[in-house]
Amino acid sequence: MNVHTTIIAKAPVAGLVKTRLCPPCTFERAAEIALAAITDTIDSINTIAGINSTRRTLLLEGARQPWMPDDYAIVAQRGDGLGERLRNGFADLGPGVVTGMETPHVAHLLGDAIDHVRRGADVIGLAEDGGYWMIGLSPRTVTKIDAVFGGIPTSASTTGALQLQRLREVGDHVVSLPTARDLDTIDDLCAIADSGRPGRLAALAYDTVTALVAAGEWTRGTTPGSRRGG
Repeated sequence: MNVHTTIIAKAPVAGLVKTRLCPPCTFERAAEIALAAITDTIDSINTIAGINSTRRTLLLEGARQPWMPDDYAIVAQRGDGLGERLRNGFADLGPGVVTGMETPHVAHLLGDAIDHVRRGADVIGLAEDGGYWMIGLSPRTVTKIDAVFGGIPTSASTTGALQLQRLREVGDHVVSLPTARDLDTIDDLCAIADSGRPGRLAALAYDTVTALVAAGEWTRGTTPGSRRGG
């Protein structure tokens, strides 16, 4: 079955991405953080066994940038809200999985999600803030995408739970992946800085939070502990 593995993302342009980090971050640093998150997510996906048998895609808001891999197709986002953009993305791409751009630490789990979709199941990974970090739709469920996404509020504390319930109502079988924390706020960035994960995002988060604390520009948290990992 020809399924897709897709990252839904905003092009990391200063002033247009991760603006909830600003202040205390500058728009330029927020864009650098977004770029680190996307590239780490791409790297993690590319380690999945058999990933070349799927169509790798960036469902993108913005223009292609030089760093974007040639083996990833670029498909423009369509619609006003996240739910509408996901609905239209699945309409354009068909069955497969879509993940957010800032959860590289769990992107390796998409291999299991792809297997479930190929077997006819739908998949969702909930986020700690009440949303969800990935969703996968089977061939049968893709034919009913209006029912999947219609009326589900986005950016709410109940979004993920309601989306899970809707998948159970519309599809035949739903598999849940582990819950993960995504990146929206400076508190999320602090958690990544303290995580000790490898990769560009964790390193940049550590450097950013440490610099903000040292400059007295961030006072609600404390300087992260000694960095671990790569």
